[in-house]
Amino acid sequence: MNWYDILFYAFALITVVSAAGVVLSRNIVYAAFSLLFTFFGVAALYVLLSADFLAITQILLYVGGVLVLIVFGVMLTNRANKVEVKHGGLTLAPAVLVAGVIAGTLIGVLTTTKWPAASFEPYEETARPLGALLMTQFVLPFELASVLLLVALVGAVIIARREKARRV
Repeated sequence: MNWYDILFYAFALITVVSAAGVVLSRNIVYAAFSLLFTFFGVAALYVLLSADFLAITQILLYVGGVLVLIVFGVMLTNRANKVEVKHGGLTLAPAVLVAGVIAGTLIGVLTTTKWPAASFEPYEETARPLGALLMTQFVLPFELASVLLLVALVGAVIIARREKARRV
């Protein structure tokens, strides 16, 4: 076992344990901080896979955007310490059944797939070629996606203003 394998298993363990903390925590603040470690663990796994662009995107979007938004939302509520996640007993059986089917499928795929031997090639950056492709060959879909996101953002602001005006 080399250092790469040790790092992979360490980051995979951090990711899985913190993801379990997100799911099993009854306190939403603890769940949010467990989500932080999950996002960083996934970003570290991307780095080990030589996908630096995905790792930076993971940190910028999820840790920098989504998680900070969740933490601020929780902290700005009046009853942040009293918020508990409730789950009913009726939904437990279907959830266990679906999780079992998915776990069985994943285990089946993992055991029957012929995995190629790991080759340690020199690290190549991915951000520069992706940026060049986005600004040359795929500039139209990139701009269309940015316009679509802008329209969604403006629509969300308009809907939020209407809801606020109705309450007042």
